[in-house]
Amino acid sequence: MESKWCSAIAGGVRIAVQITPNAKKTEVIGVLDDALKLKLAAQPIEGKANEALIKFLAGALKVPKSAIEITHGQTNKRKLVQVAKSLTPADVAKALLPA
Repeated sequence: MESKWCSAIAGGVRIAVQITPNAKKTEVIGVLDDALKLKLAAQPIEGKANEALIKFLAGALKVPKSAIEITHGQTNKRKLVQVAKSLTPADVAKALLPA
């Protein structure tokens, strides 16, 4: 199940995300415009939203935070995130998308 927002790369997966900071709680909204849309309960200052994103993804995917890297869009709402673990796009979709 290859999706445009999550793709397999050498040594892991790449996830395209679009975040909305300053939300009441951190949650997945769904897939919108080829990106996983997330609300983050963190402010977009001093990297707090990026830290919250990494912490949320690490918990949801059951990987260490060190396995997750934001490769593009550090200061943008749209980001590319790489997860350096043996996950498939199907594993990621199952873990992150509402059933």
